[in-house]
Amino acid sequence: MALSPTGEGYVAASGFDEGADQSLPIFDVQRVQLQFQLSAEFVAAQVANNVLILALTTGRILRIDLDNAEDIDDIDLPKKPSETGPIRRLFLDPSASHLIINTNLGENYYLHTQARSPRALSRLKGVAIESVAWNPSLPTASTREILIGAADGNIYEAFIEPSTEFYRSHEKYLKSVLKLQDGPIVGIWVDALESRPDVRRVFIATPSRLLHVVGRVARHGSEGSGVLFGKFFENERPTISYGPENPAPAPSSLAFSPDVSSGENGGDAREEKGFAWLTGSTVRYGNLLNANDISTLGAKMLSASKLVERSKIPPSESASGRKRPSKDPISAIALSQWHLLCFVEGRVVAINRLSEEIVYDQLILEGNEPVLGLTADQKKGTFWLFTAHEIFEIAVSDEDRDVWKIMLRERRFDAALNHARGVSQKDAVATASGDYLVKKGQFLEAASVYGKSSKAFEEVALTFIDNDQQDGLRKYLLTKLGSYKKTSVMQRMMIASWLVEIFMAKFNSLDDTITTKAELVEHKSTAGTKDELATIRAEFRDFINKNRGDLDKKTTYEIISSHGREEELLAYATAINDHNYVLSYWVQREKWTEALDVLKKQTEPSIFYKYSSVLMTHAPTDLVEILMRHQDLEPRNLIPALLNYTKEADIPLPQNQAARYLLFCINQLVSTDTAVHNTLISIYASDPSPSEDALLSYLSSQSAHPPPAYDADFALRLCIQHDRVESCVHIYSLMNQYPAAVSLALKHDKIDLASLVADRPADSNPALRKKLWLAVAKKVISAHGTGSIKTALEFLKRCELLKIEDLIPFFPDFVVIDDFKDEICTALESYSRHIDSLKAEMDDSAATAASIKQDIRNLDNRFAVVMPGESCRVCNLPLLSRQFFVFPSCQHGFHSDCLGRKVVEGSGLTVRNRIKELQTSIGRGAAGARREREVKELDGLVGKECILCNEYAIRLIEVPFVVEGEAAEGEWAL
Repeated sequence: MALSPTGEGYVAASGFDEGADQSLPIFDVQRVQLQFQLSAEFVAAQVANNVLILALTTGRILRIDLDNAEDIDDIDLPKKPSETGPIRRLFLDPSASHLIINTNLGENYYLHTQARSPRALSRLKGVAIESVAWNPSLPTASTREILIGAADGNIYEAFIEPSTEFYRSHEKYLKSVLKLQDGPIVGIWVDALESRPDVRRVFIATPSRLLHVVGRVARHGSEGSGVLFGKFFENERPTISYGPENPAPAPSSLAFSPDVSSGENGGDAREEKGFAWLTGSTVRYGNLLNANDISTLGAKMLSASKLVERSKIPPSESASGRKRPSKDPISAIALSQWHLLCFVEGRVVAINRLSEEIVYDQLILEGNEPVLGLTADQKKGTFWLFTAHEIFEIAVSDEDRDVWKIMLRERRFDAALNHARGVSQKDAVATASGDYLVKKGQFLEAASVYGKSSKAFEEVALTFIDNDQQDGLRKYLLTKLGSYKKTSVMQRMMIASWLVEIFMAKFNSLDDTITTKAELVEHKSTAGTKDELATIRAEFRDFINKNRGDLDKKTTYEIISSHGREEELLAYATAINDHNYVLSYWVQREKWTEALDVLKKQTEPSIFYKYSSVLMTHAPTDLVEILMRHQDLEPRNLIPALLNYTKEADIPLPQNQAARYLLFCINQLVSTDTAVHNTLISIYASDPSPSEDALLSYLSSQSAHPPPAYDADFALRLCIQHDRVESCVHIYSLMNQYPAAVSLALKHDKIDLASLVADRPADSNPALRKKLWLAVAKKVISAHGTGSIKTALEFLKRCELLKIEDLIPFFPDFVVIDDFKDEICTALESYSRHIDSLKAEMDDSAATAASIKQDIRNLDNRFAVVMPGESCRVCNLPLLSRQFFVFPSCQHGFHSDCLGRKVVEGSGLTVRNRIKELQTSIGRGAAGARREREVKELDGLVGKECILCNEYAIRLIEVPFVVEGEAAEGEWAL
């Protein structure tokens, strides 16, 4: 049984049958059915980028797009087969853009993918081409620099570019760069090393040798401007692998695996490309390695290659089941990602490149029918077998299905894990890797691997416990914890709690080592132990930060506390945001700076309220700085802490941090909370300093924006309680209790303050103001006794309401009047002048009254003469035709109704409505005194002023003379 990493409890381990169907063969040779009839045999064929090229004995070339099988190009050579000879070989680049055609008589042609007619390569005339190394960048417009291997051992560098001009040669240049003496160049290949654009690697194969040359190539300014490999083979020394000595005549060729990314096979990086060299009765194959040191690259690659003998392949069997005695050589080879494909004695044999096991052996052709070639599509990863009459495709299915098993047997665990598919395969790799590492004593490495496997949890745990590998157990549990889903609450909590216990034991062990200064572990000093302790502590903090949701708070506190690990306890509390615990921890140890550092990071207001009292007492300045940054706090909840601080702190008021914070709330946060304002007044009033400047400044600022936010009665009681006289007077004044304010000021002999208050009623209540000043004067006179005469006279100057006679009653009876007889005389003279002024005003009033009476009498004699032909100034009808008004001052006359209508038009809303009401009432037949009263009122409203002489006439300036629509062309024509 195993602890399931899926979080479903305990489940049985499953098999390794995930992925593709294991019963299907990896390779399957399928005959290709052409959709057209051919009257000739095939002589050569090539496939690249899903494009199939077939050459017929008649000299025809068929170009077939395998993605669209109906798209077939039927191409003929420029000359008849009798002139060129049959087509011998075809060379197609991996992009299917360039095709080189070689005939038996040494004629060579070039065909571009967009062309329908091959063009002769005149410079290659007579060259029997055996192989072509295409440019590794795979250009499509031209071939760029390519290498051509010939049957006579020559290697040429060529640059072929299509041209539409008939007279122009396709070859930009052709130059021989190397001559080998040991036979034809059966294979040649060029590769550019990664991140080294100026370095090329060249493979050259002959029937007896395989040459590997790597080095820098020539640089030139533009494409085709110079030979790339001119000095390459002269400057670089090849690495050579030799074939069998005295081999029997047999086919020889060079093959490379297709460009397949390992992403298709479940890996994470690109797989190395493979090569295979067929010579005699052997096939040498390996991987194309990449290395920064190119001087040893060839030796490493060839030394790591493997050799397959012809004897490895079993002989063919007859129809009766007997093995045939003859062993024909291997006719052709191809290389897939993980297998070597061989065509031998009519069979297709696939050999695993890793295990060298034969995984496929299928008879395809009877009677030893020759084949034209076994070809791989380098781009698409497909494989093709051609005979003179038939085409076969070798289908590949799930080629790497068993790669992980082979690598697992070879103990290449990382590679096996990359190629494993599904949970069961990866689990098998992880389990085997873990067991292997445990046997080697590499417990820490085994812990990481075991954590990803489904091997029984208790078995793995006991393995580490039995071997006293607490570090390995810790790493295993950490890895295992990461493999469980969040829904596996029970498993995650159990493992996480166990890990806390293991961490605590590790801490104690390291602390003991440091304390005793003992070197308990070989090659580890006390300094090294301290470094390890710091590392483990960082690992523990990372663990609790990532997995705090998996730890039970109460259980974890108990585990850590049982080991007495206060620092770790604090780290855990910080990780789970248990700020109450962290703050209480620092507060209990009176570590105010640390407590404030924790408080700075808080956003929950309740935390501030809870710890404000103790922190305000011991670190008031820093706390207030923090409180002022958190403007979301409710200041009234901090009042108890502020008052407690004020009570215990013996500091001057300017340094009082409680007052500073309250002022911030009032001035910056514009708090109107009465409790906040009352608290500030309480702090100011209770301060032992006799100065009231701060309190008066605050009260004055509140008076500027009435009503004040504080409770005036409460403030007054506090000020009275603490003898804050000036503040009391201010508050009394604010409450308009001026008599009480003056009385309190005079009671404490504050004459100037009482004088200021006495002036405040000003013009609003002169009687009250005089009464207040009299109280002040009485206090002044009583305070100075007989010497108060001059002071009293000064008071006469300060308040214009006071007279000398108002102050005389306050003087003692025995005061000699001679001391201020001049002032009395001055006062009497003033009264006399005032009386004369009043008499003059009375005479003027009498004269004015007489003049008014005369005007009234004159009004009775005023009249106006109305001539018989006089007309109304509004309607121009005779004035005497109906009731009218005449204004004697201007002699203007109007009909009553015409004047009333104009007055209504030009009057305000109130007058207009009143006139209409009077007209309606009179029209309804009002009688008696009411009618007379209404008629008189109406006449007064209508005939009040002449409409041609008052403001109404001025407003008519905006009215046009000619009203719109009025026919006045003749009258106003110029």
